[in-house]
Amino acid sequence: MRPVTPRGFRDVLFAEAAEREAVSAAMSAVFDSWGYGPVETPVAEEYSTLEAAVGRSLEASTFRLFDVDGSLLALRPEMTVPIARLAASRLSSEPGPHRFRYVAPVFREYASLRGQSRQFTQAGVELVGAPGPAADAEVVSVLSDALAAAGLNDFCIVIGTVQLLRALIDAAQSPEAWGQAVLAAAHQRNLVEIDRLSRREGLAPQIAEALRAVPRLHGGVEAMEVAGKHAAACGCAAVLRDIRDTYRILETTGLSDSVTVDFGIMRSFDYYTGLVLEVYAPGLGLPLGGGGRYDRVLTEFGAPAPAAGFALGLERIMIALAEQDATPRVRRLDAVIGGEVPAEVFSAAKSLREAGWRVRIAAGEVGRELLEQAERAGAEEALEVAGERVFRLDRAAQRSLPVETPVPAPPSLTWGADREGGVR
Repeated sequence: MRPVTPRGFRDVLFAEAAEREAVSAAMSAVFDSWGYGPVETPVAEEYSTLEAAVGRSLEASTFRLFDVDGSLLALRPEMTVPIARLAASRLSSEPGPHRFRYVAPVFREYASLRGQSRQFTQAGVELVGAPGPAADAEVVSVLSDALAAAGLNDFCIVIGTVQLLRALIDAAQSPEAWGQAVLAAAHQRNLVEIDRLSRREGLAPQIAEALRAVPRLHGGVEAMEVAGKHAAACGCAAVLRDIRDTYRILETTGLSDSVTVDFGIMRSFDYYTGLVLEVYAPGLGLPLGGGGRYDRVLTEFGAPAPAAGFALGLERIMIALAEQDATPRVRRLDAVIGGEVPAEVFSAAKSLREAGWRVRIAAGEVGRELLEQAERAGAEEALEVAGERVFRLDRAAQRSLPVETPVPAPPSLTWGADREGGVR
């Protein structure tokens, strides 16, 4: 048979994998610098665990499977709920707050004709046990630092709150089905449908006007002022206090230039309770990632605690970097080293690695064959061992200058780096 990659999955080869690794490492270093510790969770969770937190929206996009005991499992569609489950089950007796970071694959099922990826990688953080605007501002700040470290020169973080729309729905005192329809339209950014629902008979005029206006509000302080007027008219002005305070903190730290307020954003999962955020970059119509505050999720697991976080899609980050001509230049292989005597080759390669070189062994290869291997590997040099000496091969596959003693710095970090415009 001829093996094929399953629909919606793909293999990532050397060059791209190295670039992804560099970006992941840069973002992870930022998470670490803020005090977030790495965790790993199982790729599969009990379906009931995910359903308790996410609700019915889980069913349409989740890989489900039965284990040999008949338990219904699901491949994790995101990392927030698995980490909330970890915090509630493994750390419930530990005082918080807890700061988690991760880079991990997640899985979502799509119909065949949609052509979407069914596996992608998320990088993000979760702050569990810290309430309020200070924690929300921390999450946004970590996000901004991570995007900059990844190499993005141009991006916008959009923040909003689900509290205002839900407060307006509550103030309407309308049937539950109507409120659910408003939320569904908001999730889909369907302003036409929200306008239609706002014309419901018996709805107070100020609430109808707020429902039409609020999802269209975006900007900065001025957007919050207009939203505040609508909220006050509907008797729910207090719900804007947290996002106002969060924005003030971001202003004092100089982040408000890259942060926009948008009262129309609603994340796809239903568990958000306050702050919601998304990240955009020019040239990419889809968000690079998102997140927010989800204070009720851990309550579902019997360990109430406030929580907030975000996840970035690594694949979309890589596309955005390419659009900005900012794909990382990864360090090249320094040398392919060969020679007629394998023991001599291994010994010389060890000395080079101890000096920081990245070296691939080609024991038994010499001359033209060795040079061609180095060229195929994209190595900076082809080296041939003869006795106790290591020679560089020139473009004619002839021995030229020997490698100095002590071994010099790796070429990919010296003249190679200069030639390529730097490496990461």
